Amino acid sequence: MNNYLWLIPFLPACGAVVCLIIGRFLPKILVSIIACGVVFASFILSLLTLIQLIGRSADDRIIHQVAYNWLEVGSFKASAGFLVDPLSVIMLLVVTGVGFLIHLYSVGYMADDKRYARYFGFLNLFIFAMLLLVSGDNLLMMFIGWEGVGLCSYLLIGFWFEKTENAIAGMKAFIVNRIGDYGFILGVLLLFWSIGELSGKWTISFLELRENASHLTPALATAVGILLFIGACGKSAQIPLYVWLPDAMAGPTPVSALIHAATMVTAGVYMIARMNFVYILSPTAMMIIAVVGVCTALFAGTIGLLQKDIKRVLAYSTVSQLGYMFLGVGVGAFAAGIFHLMTHAFFKALLFLGSGSVIHGTGGEQNIDKMGGLKKYMPITFWTFLIGTLAIAGIPGLAGFFSKDEILWKAFSSSHGHWALWLVGVITAGLTALYMSRLVFKTFFGVNRVEQSSHQTHDVSSQGSHSAKHSAPAHESPLIMTLPLIILAVLSVIGGYVGIPAIIGGGNHIEHFMEPVFAQTSQEPRCNIGDDVCPLPTTPHADTGQHHVTELLLMVISVLVALAGIGTAYYMYLVKPELPRLLTKRFILAY
Repeated sequence: MNNYLWLIPFLPACGAVVCLIIGRFLPKILVSIIACGVVFASFILSLLTLIQLIGRSADDRIIHQVAYNWLEVGSFKASAGFLVDPLSVIMLLVVTGVGFLIHLYSVGYMADDKRYARYFGFLNLFIFAMLLLVSGDNLLMMFIGWEGVGLCSYLLIGFWFEKTENAIAGMKAFIVNRIGDYGFILGVLLLFWSIGELSGKWTISFLELRENASHLTPALATAVGILLFIGACGKSAQIPLYVWLPDAMAGPTPVSALIHAATMVTAGVYMIARMNFVYILSPTAMMIIAVVGVCTALFAGTIGLLQKDIKRVLAYSTVSQLGYMFLGVGVGAFAAGIFHLMTHAFFKALLFLGSGSVIHGTGGEQNIDKMGGLKKYMPITFWTFLIGTLAIAGIPGLAGFFSKDEILWKAFSSSHGHWALWLVGVITAGLTALYMSRLVFKTFFGVNRVEQSSHQTHDVSSQGSHSAKHSAPAHESPLIMTLPLIILAVLSVIGGYVGIPAIIGGGNHIEHFMEPVFAQTSQEPRCNIGDDVCPLPTTPHADTGQHHVTELLLMVISVLVALAGIGTAYYMYLVKPELPRLLTKRFILAY
């Protein structure tokens, strides 16, 4: 198995080459089989790699394969190599697993598009670039994948380039990401030079950088950490470089799901987690990450509250949830940040694909003010969308609850955390529940307004699947589109159970699994119910009992805040639907 790691990114690359070069001469069914098949094969290989890692001891959970030496200058060597450890294998599974479901969904969604083969070629290329980013064993391999996902986002966001606004949206994403990438390049160069000068080891290998990171001074670690974070702000849409992500809605809905859930926007979070050995040397850089993350989470949540386009609500929701992930890694809870990345991939892909199902079933309508009552016509879409909404709102028992609560607890109790970070995080959780419930109530409940309006295409080109104006009743999407929704809904329910916290009887298995990657950066001891001693340095609690009581109390508060958000949305949009309009007039400045 160790000798076939290169196949995981190589297979989607082959699919991209076939689809882009000869795909237009092939039947659509063959293009679909090739494009979906290569991603599924990569998923199977990633799953086998996970099984292999689980079977090893904690100290041996790493697979390193060098395909060939790429560059060699004096003592400096850069290989075309692959590194799979607990962190990267989780990313591989998310990218290939969720990516495959999005490919499958696209078969139905893009069925009538005239550039069908080109679309799947770009999609395969996107998966290849992301897999290269997360599996490369050095910064140069990561950088190629980093730039690759930026290129693919441009190609896919502007896929329907006949409309000027779509082409502009693609260019905007590309340019904003280049701004962030400038900081990323400077950070890589500064790290390479600093380690080389201070340790005498000129390297870009993650393993060797980790071994020699202790030579960095706090000032250098801070400079490197901030520069790399600028790159992460571009890729993962944090303040002030978040502006490209809402405009990414110009692309096909499956592309939105791929960008927002499984690939590009998670690259920044992964990079920070991968470079944890640098960040732990700089409390200043970590504080900046946490503050920017939590401010982005709150800021984007307030914007999402007033959006009318179903996809833009979800876009700002993504920006907000990415802020949560950066809050996690910023307070030193790297495992919690990656855990939320994983659960977010499940329910955000579900919500985007669900929105695509709504758009498909309503003839291209995206304005939620023109929807309503779709529960009757689209039962599968409704129930799966509801599960995704409850998961992102943090309702107990669903995936989002476990990962979000872990981040909030670490933001409060970690030596890098602060009660103010926790407070803003909890307020954001209430906002998330409010605007997502608003979306559900206005789309699926109340009076059906779809049949009363003229359906204009907002999501596709004039040659797309939903281009024709019509006034037929809304309808459920075909099985090829609803099956991925069902699978993602199941994952949105059970996906969090690998990280049940010890306080409610779990073992937080995902955190223990990733422990070798973050061993040097772990700031908190492992605490389990029943432990005689559970020291908590720099936490605000005096003993284990008080620690458990506080964690439970904070958990209850976050759940109550989420329920309050749902209740507020129910009252405002179902019980008193005229209330939002009256509040808007009364508080026009705040609006």
